[in-house]
Amino acid sequence: MNTSTNDKPASARLSSALTAELRNLFSAEDLLTEVTDCWAYGYDNSRQHALPQAVCFARSVDQVQQLVRQCRDHRVPLITRGRGTGTTGATVPLHGGIVLSMERMRSALSIDPANRLARVSPGYTNQELQQAAGRYGFFWPPDPTSAAVCTIGGNLAYNSAGPRAVKYGTPRENTLGLRAVTGGGDVLKTGVSTTKGVVGYDLTRLLIGSEGTLAIITEATLKLTPLAEARRTLQAVYRDIHSAADAVSRIMSQPVTPCALEFMDGAAIAMVRDYSDLGLPDEAGALLVIEIDGPEAGIAASAGQVSAAAQGNGCLVVETAATDEEVARLWRTRKALSPALRNIAPKKINEDIVVPVSQIPVLIDSLEGLSRRYGVPIVNFGHAGNGNIHVNLLVDPDDPRQMAAADPCLDAVFDLVLSLDGSLSGEHGIGVVKRAFVGRELDHTSLQLMAAIKRQFDPDDILNPGVGFPEE
Repeated sequence: MNTSTNDKPASARLSSALTAELRNLFSAEDLLTEVTDCWAYGYDNSRQHALPQAVCFARSVDQVQQLVRQCRDHRVPLITRGRGTGTTGATVPLHGGIVLSMERMRSALSIDPANRLARVSPGYTNQELQQAAGRYGFFWPPDPTSAAVCTIGGNLAYNSAGPRAVKYGTPRENTLGLRAVTGGGDVLKTGVSTTKGVVGYDLTRLLIGSEGTLAIITEATLKLTPLAEARRTLQAVYRDIHSAADAVSRIMSQPVTPCALEFMDGAAIAMVRDYSDLGLPDEAGALLVIEIDGPEAGIAASAGQVSAAAQGNGCLVVETAATDEEVARLWRTRKALSPALRNIAPKKINEDIVVPVSQIPVLIDSLEGLSRRYGVPIVNFGHAGNGNIHVNLLVDPDDPRQMAAADPCLDAVFDLVLSLDGSLSGEHGIGVVKRAFVGRELDHTSLQLMAAIKRQFDPDDILNPGVGFPEE
């Protein structure tokens, strides 16, 4: 369970020599060394916390490069972060050291419409990029729920995607190249500025999703996609969770690919009813929120085809929004879920597992069985179009029986996912909270190769040490 803390003692300080070097490299406003100032930068959106010995705010590649070299010389861990929206503790300085915040690195945000690309510094938020690209008729497909506050650097470090990945892919499919600084203090350029390029190994895709363990991303060249002419939003309501899961398989096996296919089970619906006027049938046991985009000339036919696939046994109603107000109403249920979960179950265990779409019915049925076996309520929702389901174990910290059952239940969830040829994480990453389970998904040879890659990029293990893999 990700509920522990590991605060480094407040008395731990950097050496006077390294402190002096930091003060020469960073201005007073870009360097924090007092405990009270550094405290907030020991958190991310997990429930982990550890106190950093200093916090630096980089504004240039040269600063990042020099800081890496200083940390390497003094053997001090360097933990890179954006706005701290990650949920796996990947940016928590559990081994002490310096936190490097990239939120003030905002020197480049340019849109090249002729080549359908953007060049972006890591400190810009996803929303800022979308707004800049939108003025030219484009968008960058990754759209995490936290788009208003999460940074592009963080999106790339975690390979964070969101609902549109079902049609448009993740950051790995939508990034052409990167500039970065390795753990050895060397500046690195990866990838190309074209949609084709096969010279050398694909280091761009290697760095994306590496959670800051290989290199620090300082700029990205991103592939943009034209905004669709038209969009339709549908909501399909089902009598039970199994009917909805079967509908997902039908929708994804027909030719029209939705740009979003969101799923909520009956427990999630019941939870939201207390916080929002859903306007759903009383017998609603699951729902899908579906979006289709494309040319105006064919959007009605596409929506009709998806609507037909959504109907079937257990379907209560399929509704297509006709106005912007109706679109907002259909999305209201899904958007009300996260606040409801935070209010009802602040200590929930939230996992973002992935299974093949065809296995979703088996997954959901088996999760119900685990909930009954361990006596732990489980709420499921997420990006059903690519099998990325957020499995929430609603653990009551005041219930000793549930607390004792939580870890065995989570263990069984991961075993179930892997038995269905799935993966332990779709977009949240591994960080420190899932590293003990990584060896179940990756074989020994793969782990050994990845460890060798880590040593090549970061010979002294200063970049986000302990993140992503089981401790040796």
